Amino acid sequence: MTDIRTLEQTATQVRRDILRMVHGAKSGHPGGSLGCADFLTALYFKVLNHDTKFNMNGKNEDVFFLSNGHVSPLFYSVLARSGYFPVEELKTFRKLHSRLQGHPATAEHLPGVRVASGSLGQGVSVAAGAALAKKLDGDKNLVYVLMGDGELEEGQNWEAFMFAAHHKVDNLIVTVDYNGQQIDGSTMEVLGLGADIENKLIAFGWEILHMDGHNMQNIIETMAKAKTASGNGKPIFIIMKTEMGHPIDFMVGSHKWHGIAPSDSDLENALAQLPTTLADY
Repeated sequence: MTDIRTLEQTATQVRRDILRMVHGAKSGHPGGSLGCADFLTALYFKVLNHDTKFNMNGKNEDVFFLSNGHVSPLFYSVLARSGYFPVEELKTFRKLHSRLQGHPATAEHLPGVRVASGSLGQGVSVAAGAALAKKLDGDKNLVYVLMGDGELEEGQNWEAFMFAAHHKVDNLIVTVDYNGQQIDGSTMEVLGLGADIENKLIAFGWEILHMDGHNMQNIIETMAKAKTASGNGKPIFIIMKTEMGHPIDFMVGSHKWHGIAPSDSDLENALAQLPTTLADY
């Protein structure tokens, strides 16, 4: 089993990958990718029951859907470093004819990607359908989703929340990256989610957990609680508190780093804050 220290080191290397990929392409979304790096590292290296040989149907294994597809550099790094495709391929991010498009797509047949996620707000709907299919097939594995808090402004999510609760899709675990930032500013400024997102989801019939997205131990413990809570008649929603751009000092908490690439000097500064014993691609 992978220990906490190894997971933390891997997450640091994933963050280095993110910065180098976005810098190399001169385009991409570093802020949310950096903020969710601990979570997705924990998910793929510790939590998921998954097979890197990759069966598109995901039968007899856990499956993951990335709803906030703009954090693709994070997704690609974790997929590559967990063995889905060569780490060397990360250098093709957002390049012409690359399988590593700016938003994950299925046309390129990249192992690990089960659904295109360029348009926000659709991941929970897809995952609810996949989870219900697993229940109907007698597959006891789980379906996981990562979404952004800005996505909660999309009405389709709330239909999916009603659907999953109504049909008792209790093998579904949704995690929201609750960083309070989106491309145009804070979520409260753009379209406030209200002060009590927890009670909104409880009213929709979901089980709620809270998680510190920058504490690896807490992530592992919370995901274990989510697994234990599954199968009890309610889908599970995890409110994961993070900071956009974490832990880079000049990026933390700023929506300005939602979708811009670091300059040469920015990259040098950021990488110096992320020492690692692993190897860059």
